[in-house]
Amino acid sequence: MAEKVLMLALSPTMETGAIAKWHFHEGDVVKSGTVLCEVETDKAVMDYETTFDGVLLKILVPEGREAGVGETIAIIGEQGEDIRDLVAEKSSKPAKAPAETQEENKERPAEPPAPVSVKDETPVMPEFSGKKVRSSPLARKLAKEAGLDLHTIKGSGPGGRIIQQDIERAVQMQQTRPAGVSPAFTPQAPGLTDEVVRVSQKRKIIAQRLSESKFSAPHYYLKVVVRMDDILQARSALNARSTQKVSLNAFLLKFAAEAIKKHPMLNSTWNGDTLIKHGSVDIGLAVAQPDGLITPVVRNCVNKGILEIDQELNVLIQKAQANRLEPAEYSGATFTISSLGSFGIREFTAIINPPGSAILAVGEIHKQPVVNEQDQIEIHSNMILTLSCDHRVIDGAVGAMFLKDIKEMLEHPIRALY
Repeated sequence: MAEKVLMLALSPTMETGAIAKWHFHEGDVVKSGTVLCEVETDKAVMDYETTFDGVLLKILVPEGREAGVGETIAIIGEQGEDIRDLVAEKSSKPAKAPAETQEENKERPAEPPAPVSVKDETPVMPEFSGKKVRSSPLARKLAKEAGLDLHTIKGSGPGGRIIQQDIERAVQMQQTRPAGVSPAFTPQAPGLTDEVVRVSQKRKIIAQRLSESKFSAPHYYLKVVVRMDDILQARSALNARSTQKVSLNAFLLKFAAEAIKKHPMLNSTWNGDTLIKHGSVDIGLAVAQPDGLITPVVRNCVNKGILEIDQELNVLIQKAQANRLEPAEYSGATFTISSLGSFGIREFTAIINPPGSAILAVGEIHKQPVVNEQDQIEIHSNMILTLSCDHRVIDGAVGAMFLKDIKEMLEHPIRALY
């Protein structure tokens, strides 16, 4: 009997998913437990494993299209089985293009077409023999029939791949273009142009969650300047004795955990009528990706040494940059650290990352003249730490004492031992 393959919630916050890649074609035999396709969630690209044995009779959601959680994306059954009723049932609810939502499917003005380079006084489209453009077979066929050059079209599929909808928009643009104006390919356009960019699922969730955090949690900010000379010297000595080059982030996670141990309210969550004091210090580190941020989490930092934390961070950051983090590896941080020092940012404020109640913003290490206790000028390596706190959970004095302790540990690393 034919079985419907449903879109599953592959991350805690996932509501819809886009098919990034199918690993099988219609007519292929599939086994339970094999990776059927790759799904782009709001956080990462995840492998989708089928739970059925049989033949992949029909793919209902092609690559580059979205489906809501619980919607049918494919049908698996026996060879030759009649699945017309199942296909008809799905056809009544067509898969959404990546930028669409249920509300957008209601009556609304037409979405602006994807940008197509336009240049006056160009009667014909030139041939181009440069780099191959990533595109689906159907897109190439439609482009050929419409006489379109794929190099002039911006792809909205996974990795910028040109898909059917992009060709359809380009055709629409061509049909509505005034007479005498035709598209032209300009390999290196001299200026900026207007562009409509599709919002990824990850970017939608980032916008939603951080907007909720900023407007529901009463943020306040505390700042300290930390002298980093001793910690830099300690890090250099450690790296000189080890084949593993320890990052400064590992020290920050460890010392933050030790300071949190003294001030557990920094490791708590607002829960309406109650506060949740978490028993494990799980610290997330914000990592930049092309379409947003993700925070891989090192669990139980209090009971791990700097070397162990650094090893875990290296693995997690590599997976984050490859868009391959599992939900358990990026969700549930009780405290977050965000560093923009490598970008030359001296100081900034960060928005709290739920369910945490605080986030530590780390600026660049910079040389600065400082007047010592003997009124003499010395040059020190300084760094600015800015703590964002949820005032519903963390009072100003508590946040200040936390910053004081982490400052002292960074300035005098030996103090982290007692």
